[in-house]
Amino acid sequence: MIHEESNQADMLRDNNPQDEELIFSLRPVHIAEYIGQRNIVETLNIAIEAALQRKEALDHVLFNGPPGLGKTTLAHIIANEMGTKIITSSGPALEKGGDLMGILTHLERGDILFIDEIHRIPKIVEEFLYPAMEDFAVDFIFDKGVHARTHRYRLEPFTLIGATTRSGLLSSPLRERFGITRDLDFYDESDLILIIKRSASILEIPVDHEGAYEIARRARGTPRVANRLLKRVRDYAQVRADGSITHAVAREALALEGIDEFGLGVTDRKLLSTIIFNYKGGPAGIEALASTLQIETDVLLDVIEPFLLKTGFVIRTSQGRKATEKAYTLLDIPFKHEMSLFAGGKGKREPQS
Repeated sequence: MIHEESNQADMLRDNNPQDEELIFSLRPVHIAEYIGQRNIVETLNIAIEAALQRKEALDHVLFNGPPGLGKTTLAHIIANEMGTKIITSSGPALEKGGDLMGILTHLERGDILFIDEIHRIPKIVEEFLYPAMEDFAVDFIFDKGVHARTHRYRLEPFTLIGATTRSGLLSSPLRERFGITRDLDFYDESDLILIIKRSASILEIPVDHEGAYEIARRARGTPRVANRLLKRVRDYAQVRADGSITHAVAREALALEGIDEFGLGVTDRKLLSTIIFNYKGGPAGIEALASTLQIETDVLLDVIEPFLLKTGFVIRTSQGRKATEKAYTLLDIPFKHEMSLFAGGKGKREPQS
């Protein structure tokens, strides 16, 4: 059970070294190759073209959304389209102001600095970003007290691209300095089918439409998950079939992985059953659920919960998370109104999200 839960978390997060080379090889390089998020892609394309025509750095960009939806891919595509270098870092890696200053002072004109998990930048480091983003400058302070003096160092014009799963944790001063802010949403099945077929073509995997559809409908609306499921189904097809991915092969392979027709895995179902049985349907606080399930709170918030909310298995209230009637049906548990009451109304049914 622990092994299966770990597999699901690794599949959703971007920290599975075994699959990273595969995922990287499948990323589109140019904006014309990008599938899905059409409005975002169109507005980015316009902004890129305008910046190129003016021979200016692109406005700073903030991408928000659950893991695996293409934030990092879009950052690299922007760099390719702008014809410039991309320097990557992450919020947790920038522990001190010096860490950030060292990067900023080495940027060349038009370069892109991509900071993943930007909401995790320490406040003291974040403050160095304000003049860098607004004025393309950083301030060095020498000495202390009455002898303190400030020297302003001019930076080359650059573009900061930030990626976050929780934009609400960004401070207002930082958020307001991004000229372009875009929220990435889960993909529909038709786009995921196109992504799976494209990836299968690159990997030279025979897959028919029904096989691609079966993977897409279980991919949690997430391209990264779709590509990793494709890899696992490929292995199954190679060992248990003739190497081709059909509807039957995909269905058998994903059932073996413990992934149901909704894309829910072991951890998802365990979370739902915990809310229902341990907390009488909810509400249950996220910290309490994390403790009961022995899963990191961040994993629940960023990786597991968003899809359950989107698909209506869970709703979030001011008191905590509650299982919906859809969750009871999934687990074949009788739905009783008393198990999901409003705080002040007996017998009232919880509205579906």
